[in-house]
Amino acid sequence: MTAYDTVDFFSDLGLAENPYPYYEHLREQGPVCPVASTGMVAVTGYDELVSVYRDSDTFSAINSSSGPFPLPFEPVGDDISDLIDAHREEFPMSEHLVSFDPPTHTAHRALLNGLFTPKRLKENEEFMWDVADRLIDEFIADGHAEFVGAFGQPFPLLVIADLLGVPEGDHDMFRALLAGTGPTQDEPWATTAEDGSLDLNPLAYLDKWFTTYISDRRETPTPDILTELATQRFPDGGLPDVIEVVRVATFLFIAGHETTARLLASALHVLAEKPELQEHLRSNRQLIPNFVEEMLRVESPVKSDFRLTRKNTTLAGVDIPAGTKIMLLPGAANRDPARFECPAELRVDRPNARQNVAFARGAHSCPGGPLARIEGRVTVDRILDRISDIRLDEVHHGPPEDRRFEYVPLWILRGLSELHIDFAARS
Repeated sequence: MTAYDTVDFFSDLGLAENPYPYYEHLREQGPVCPVASTGMVAVTGYDELVSVYRDSDTFSAINSSSGPFPLPFEPVGDDISDLIDAHREEFPMSEHLVSFDPPTHTAHRALLNGLFTPKRLKENEEFMWDVADRLIDEFIADGHAEFVGAFGQPFPLLVIADLLGVPEGDHDMFRALLAGTGPTQDEPWATTAEDGSLDLNPLAYLDKWFTTYISDRRETPTPDILTELATQRFPDGGLPDVIEVVRVATFLFIAGHETTARLLASALHVLAEKPELQEHLRSNRQLIPNFVEEMLRVESPVKSDFRLTRKNTTLAGVDIPAGTKIMLLPGAANRDPARFECPAELRVDRPNARQNVAFARGAHSCPGGPLARIEGRVTVDRILDRISDIRLDEVHHGPPEDRRFEYVPLWILRGLSELHIDFAARS
C-alpha cells in the first residue's frame, strides 16, 4: 500500500500544492477506479470523463459542488432518480445552474443565450483592453506586484460585471467586497450559516444586489444588458421568477471570477519562470491563444467536479451501482497520455491543445469558456506590451532551486493564492 492509497484528496495540503503524482497513481489503476479512502469512483481518463459529462441520463449533476459531503438519503434500488428529485433541495448549491439536470438545466441555461454571442463578446473585449491598462497602471511604476490581488482577481471580476451589466458605479464596491475590504458581508465562500448549520447557498450574500438590479430592470426597462437578462424568457415562453434569474447571474459572477483569476496567475507564473517564452510570445503574438489553451490544459483551474450515478451502469469495465459518487478530475484528463503527447510538457504549438476539458463538455460545458479564453489572450498580450523582464520575487518565492508557493487550499479550485513578480516597465 502506498501513501496515495489513504491520502485525503479533500484536505491534504500537499495535493493542493501538487496533485499530479496522485492523479498518475489513480491512472495506473485504470481510467476509472474506485477510491477506497473516499468511497467514490475517480475518473482520470480523457474519453471516460467526456462520456460522463455528456450522459446526463445516467449521471446527475446534483452533487457537482458537494465533494465529500454525505448524501441526504440512503441510495436504494437500481435507479435513484426519484430519490434525487425528492431530496434535491438538501444538496449544497442546489439553487444554481451547476447542480441542475435537464430539462430544468436546459431551460435555465437558455436565459444566457443573449450574453455570450460573438457580438456581445466583441463589445466586452473592447472593455477588457481598457480595464487591463487601468489595472496595470496601478502597479507598473513600482516594478513589482502581487499579481493575483493586483490583476488576476480584479480583472475577471470587472469583466464579468461589465458583461452582466452591473452598473459601473458599483464595480469598485464589488472589487473591494471580494478583496475583503468592502461592505461587511458574510465571506463569499462561507460553509456555515448563522445557526452553525451547513450553508447550502454560499453565494446568497450577492442576492440583494442582483435582486435589485433585476427587479429595477423589469419595472423600468432600459436598453442595456441587465434588461435583456431580466426580461429573458424560458424556451416555453414563461417568465422566470426574479430569484431564478438572480441565481444564474450570481453563479456566473463568482465562478467566472475565481477560475479565470487562477488561469491568469498560472500563465504569469510560467512566463516569469521562462524568460525565453516571454520573448517568443512577444515576437509571435499569434501563438498567445494556443498558449492560453495549454495553460488551461496543464494547470486546469477546476480541480474536481462531481456526479451522482442515477442508475446501475458500467464505465471502462468498472461496474458502478446507482448512488455512487463520481469524482471527475479535469486536471488528470488533461494530462492523459492517450490524448496528449508528453502531457506534462507545456508546448505553445501543441496542435490539439484546445481539446482540453477545462470547461467540461456536454450540457454543463462552461458558458463562460469563450469569455475566459479572451480574458487570457488580452491579459497575456497586454502584459507583454507593457512590461518586460518578468521574474519571480525571490524574497517571497525563493531562488530557482528552492521555490515556494502557496496554493488555494480547496478541492474544487487549482491555483496560486499569491504570485509576487518583479519586472521592468516598457516604454
